[in-house]
Amino acid sequence: MFSKLSYYILRKMGWKFKGKWPEEYKKLIIIIVPHTSNWDFPLGLLYRSYLNRTVNFVGKSTLFRFPVKGLLKAMGGIPVDRSKSSNFVDNVIELYNTRESLFIQLAPEGTRRKVDKLKSGFYYIAEGAKIPILMIKFNYGIKEFEIAAPLIPTDFKKDMKLIDDFYRNTIGFNKEYSYLCD
Repeated sequence: MFSKLSYYILRKMGWKFKGKWPEEYKKLIIIIVPHTSNWDFPLGLLYRSYLNRTVNFVGKSTLFRFPVKGLLKAMGGIPVDRSKSSNFVDNVIELYNTRESLFIQLAPEGTRRKVDKLKSGFYYIAEGAKIPILMIKFNYGIKEFEIAAPLIPTDFKKDMKLIDDFYRNTIGFNKEYSYLCD
């Protein structure tokens, strides 16, 4: 029911959909680019609802406080302490290794500001947990969500070039912060 309602809302907002969720996988690390605004979060929730998937997300532990802590966790939030070096990659790999099914989405830009390169933690999580990377982009410029074919990590430099090529010229909510835009 909510999937159809979310689809209706997104279509009324003018959004289109490209690509399909890879049903054959029980575990994926999902990277979503660009992340240029707080509006990406509610849009992402609508899109996740449309896909009818349980997808977790990580957020700064400072966000997981009263009164929203329970709500964020109910929506699939996993708090991360970014104030100290805490083996985040190893902890997430362990989560994948202890669960039969798990989808975690990350914003590899690491900020809502302009960046020249993506943070690489998602790649090392995929490599360590032996799971594919699923790339999704929210292109505000043409109002289109796109899912790429899953990428199995093999060669860091080549894979990062493929990832950069997929996201190149994808317009974010705040165009000036979009990743790899000309």
